[in-house]
Amino acid sequence: MKSINLTDKLAQFSDHWAPRTVADFNGHDVMVVKVKGEFNWHSHDDTDDFFMVLSGRLTIQLRDGDVVLHPGELYVVPKGVEHCPYAEEETHLLLIEPTGTPNTGDLETAAKIVKL
Repeated sequence: MKSINLTDKLAQFSDHWAPRTVADFNGHDVMVVKVKGEFNWHSHDDTDDFFMVLSGRLTIQLRDGDVVLHPGELYVVPKGVEHCPYAEEETHLLLIEPTGTPNTGDLETAAKIVKL
């Protein structure tokens, strides 16, 4: 067994908005992702959405106001709440979601699941 270096995992890819699973945790995927620009407005009917900023800055746009996250900060979007992540500059995130949760809230438009 060895530790997982998130910086090393992030160095293995360059595309944005395409999460990579780095570990499994009690039926959840622990993922890293690089983001830049605006994602899409979406919600998750059955699960909360966990975002932790590793580097950069993330704005989570909500219909009733924005949440801005800096390195070391996290926010959990409650299930069913419509949101739209946005990053002006490339930002690296740690995500935790129940295994199989589509990142767009819709299986047809979700990013393909990739394990590193």
